Amino acid sequence: MSEIHDECGVAAVYCLKYSSESAICNFADQKYCSYMIPRMLQDIQNRGQLAAGMTSYSPTRGQLLVTHKEVGAVSEVFRLSHKLKSENLMKRFAGKAAIGHVRYATCGTDDASYAQPFERQHIQKAKWFSFAFNGQLANYQQLRDELLKENENHLARETDTEIILHEISRVLSRDPKANFLSVMQHLSRRFDGAYALAMLTAQGDMLVARDPLGIKPMCYAFDGCVFAAASENVALLNLGFEPSQIHDLAPGYMATIVDGEFSVQPYIQSKSRAHCFFEWIYFANVASTLDQRSVYLTRTHLGRELAAAERTHPMFDWTDGNTIVVPVPDTSKAAADAMAFSLGVPSVEGLIRNRYSGRTFIENTPEQRMQRAKAKYTPLREVLEGKRVILVEDSIVRSTTMKVLLSRIYDRGGAKEVHVRVACPPIVAPCFYGIDMPTINELFAPKYLNDLTEPDDQVHAMMASNLQCDSLRYLPREAIARAIQMPADSLCQACVSGKYPTPAGQQLYQLVLGGAYSAAGRPLDK
Repeated sequence: MSEIHDECGVAAVYCLKYSSESAICNFADQKYCSYMIPRMLQDIQNRGQLAAGMTSYSPTRGQLLVTHKEVGAVSEVFRLSHKLKSENLMKRFAGKAAIGHVRYATCGTDDASYAQPFERQHIQKAKWFSFAFNGQLANYQQLRDELLKENENHLARETDTEIILHEISRVLSRDPKANFLSVMQHLSRRFDGAYALAMLTAQGDMLVARDPLGIKPMCYAFDGCVFAAASENVALLNLGFEPSQIHDLAPGYMATIVDGEFSVQPYIQSKSRAHCFFEWIYFANVASTLDQRSVYLTRTHLGRELAAAERTHPMFDWTDGNTIVVPVPDTSKAAADAMAFSLGVPSVEGLIRNRYSGRTFIENTPEQRMQRAKAKYTPLREVLEGKRVILVEDSIVRSTTMKVLLSRIYDRGGAKEVHVRVACPPIVAPCFYGIDMPTINELFAPKYLNDLTEPDDQVHAMMASNLQCDSLRYLPREAIARAIQMPADSLCQACVSGKYPTPAGQQLYQLVLGGAYSAAGRPLDK
């Protein structure tokens, strides 16, 4: 089964008018506003490394909307290392408005046709649009089956991006004068899942919207001249927007530019929230702030929680002068530093990461993941030899990387002891909202846990024995809300609890447990 759902990033920019007083306008004039998209996408490249693309709009161009997308990193897709090639490319796709996307596929779908944005051309400008989204529809299969029941319909790909394209098209086909509010109200009635999206029309109108539960992040900024939006605020900060100009788009809200007028309004009333906690722990850029919660500070809070657990239930004496804290680079560094400071133990870089190896949990086979893990980190013997190492990791998924890493720390690094501390509860269930997770049988933790209970000392010991480390301790589930400083019922913690915030998500989980569906939420062939 080809798993095609991604953790992605979305960006959008629109120059309503040029002003020499605007710091953003000084970056690029109105004609070349689209030049900002590659820069924004580089800031959220952590969210997608397989493919990138953009669609630009220009009223003075025969082709009102043009789309450029390819497999590769942002620098490759937009030829950023070749000045002349990049300039020529950007001139061809120059426009006063643009949307962009970075894609992080799970496996086997390194095909440019899956890259976003998706453009739907039409002779009528009202029906000609392009869009990009981050998320996953938990009721994808139901929507697909309903579309294909009508014999005149055809779906070329197994991706919910195409489902969204057709759903938007159906609204516009029924009523060419339908506005963005009508579109989003239709989508909210049809969709169960996560969707943060940006849409651009051949009429020069733009929509940026966030799903009713706010599962995926989205923020925007407007200085009176330039509107910009992105999955993470770091992309807006680095454009030159002031922090006071940047806002989180509230769940169930949309920001629009229609006929040159900017507005923000709700398209559905939603009191519930289900922000993905994994964004703060792993996916988001450490420099970002999501829903007014700093990613960096959240990770330091996770480290303090680990230290508090260590003091409450010590497994060894870390005050002997021979203990060091070592983060698994890079997402664990803030937690490791905070834990070390709290315990009064040095935090040192005992592992050096190969920055070009990528993330390992999306590799297709155990052999591929093992080889990638070996190439990913180099242990420093000068730092580790003879030491008791507290190894801090942000999460353990399959455990392939951790086992390879521990072996190298003992053998190559010469560590005396290694005690693993995980700044996340055990992952016990798949995600149906846009993060690739393996099947339950492939996950490390579930085989040790009964009824999704958290591990006790005996379970921790069994897990440590399997990993071949001296001890293991996970972060308690209750610590997540404290670290993010949000109420637990405002967070989606389905992957660590098995409790999903939407009906289709919970139903899919039962089907996965019954062996009828894959972890990607697709029916298995019998």
